[in-house]
Amino acid sequence: MINRLTMAQSTVAMRRWGLAAMVTLAAMAALTALTADAAARQARPAAPTEATAPREAGEPIMAIVSIKSQQVTFYDADGWILRAPVSTGTTGRETPAGVFALLEKDKDHHSSLYDDAWMPNMQRITWNGIALHGGPLPGYAASHGCVRMPFDFAEKLFDKTRIGMRVIISPIDAAPVEFSHPALLVPNAQAVAAAPARAETLAREAAEAATAADEAKKAAVTVARETASLTASLRKLESLKTRADAELAFADKALAAAKTEQATARAGDLKQKAAARAAELGTQLDTARADAKSKPDAAAAKDAAKAAATRKADAAKAASEAKLALEPVSVYISRATQKLYVRRDTHKPWPDGGEVFDATIEVPVTIRDPDRRIGTHVFTAMAQNGAGLRWSVVTIDNSDDARDALDRITIPQDVLDRIGPTALPRSSIIVSDEPLSGETNYRTEFVAVLNNQPQGGFVTRRPTADVNVASGNDDGFGFGFFFQRNPAPQTGDPRTGDPRRRGGQVYRQVQPQPGWFQ
Repeated sequence: MINRLTMAQSTVAMRRWGLAAMVTLAAMAALTALTADAAARQARPAAPTEATAPREAGEPIMAIVSIKSQQVTFYDADGWILRAPVSTGTTGRETPAGVFALLEKDKDHHSSLYDDAWMPNMQRITWNGIALHGGPLPGYAASHGCVRMPFDFAEKLFDKTRIGMRVIISPIDAAPVEFSHPALLVPNAQAVAAAPARAETLAREAAEAATAADEAKKAAVTVARETASLTASLRKLESLKTRADAELAFADKALAAAKTEQATARAGDLKQKAAARAAELGTQLDTARADAKSKPDAAAAKDAAKAAATRKADAAKAASEAKLALEPVSVYISRATQKLYVRRDTHKPWPDGGEVFDATIEVPVTIRDPDRRIGTHVFTAMAQNGAGLRWSVVTIDNSDDARDALDRITIPQDVLDRIGPTALPRSSIIVSDEPLSGETNYRTEFVAVLNNQPQGGFVTRRPTADVNVASGNDDGFGFGFFFQRNPAPQTGDPRTGDPRRRGGQVYRQVQPQPGWFQ
């Protein structure tokens, strides 16, 4: 009995203490959870918010989109000026990380791919449909490849940017850092100052050469036509004279053979008429031949027209280069292709949208240790710095640091001599392991994507059509023949073995559809 009572008391006590223990444990767990949640909130970075620099802003030079932080930051010559949260591409439709530039702007764009979806204040960066535009922001990556910005931010930004502004999409947080290096372009103050007047003079000379060439061509056509007509007349007169001489010879024979007075009279009359006809045709023939000698030589006129056309082409080329010298220059150096490319905006509108970029310079470049990665670095001339330029660098795919990357490159001196003296603020040099994307064409600056990053939103879109533009056109821009530069498709990243499809290297034989946007 005592044992039962003792056991019952122990059981009650255990229950009492167990309940207290459970309450204590629950309280401790709640406290631990609250502490962990507070620590997590403290460790978690604050969500991006829209912000404006507390100073007067200049013209935007570049925009950097951070896929990691879901934020875009715009920079002028003195630093950041605008920031805002964004929504980039979701898994499977990732926004391509890489280097781009603004190609076209549309205040009231509607998608031709996604049910006429409204994409206000659209600023295109590829012709296959990647763009910055206003859109809903759920707080995470949610687009089909474009970069959505707040509606009011996109509207405020729209009139501040211009075609050719650099857009960098980085997988990590990145920002421009002040930078200097001997390999960067160094302008010549006198050449920069003289460039506008030189461009005006050469444009006038090109116009005069074009007028002279047109006149020489017309003159050659006129001379050729007159020569052809005169030649035909001479041949006809020569034929008639030959026939008249034959008739005269026949009349002589008939007169010699005449046996009667009547026959002699007839033959004499025939000879008289034949002689008069032959004499008249002889006079006409002599006059026509003299005329022919006094006329300009058709061959010489043709040669003169060819020479004038050559002068026209040379003058147009010189005028074009002088005009391009007034624009910032962009240089792209690819370790993949071992080439250097130069582009400038001609500001010549294209009927299908956008502007034409000059691409007359494409040369081999020497890179030390070409089998070793070099990274992707964007060097930008932010502003004038005395007689030179103040440069910054943005690195979005690091291997070598920026300084070591430039140390490995030898830019041909003739290229430096051609573009360096008139280099202006907003000029840039891009160094990358990547080849130019197949989206780089006559209506783009440079499009290059990082193939060690997922590019679903890029490769699922139809590629821009291959378009041939003949070099040596009338404008003297010599755009060459544009084509997909990297015809061999890649289905993964050769450096990481990642089997996922990457951007800029996948090509399909399909016809383009204008305005492919998310």
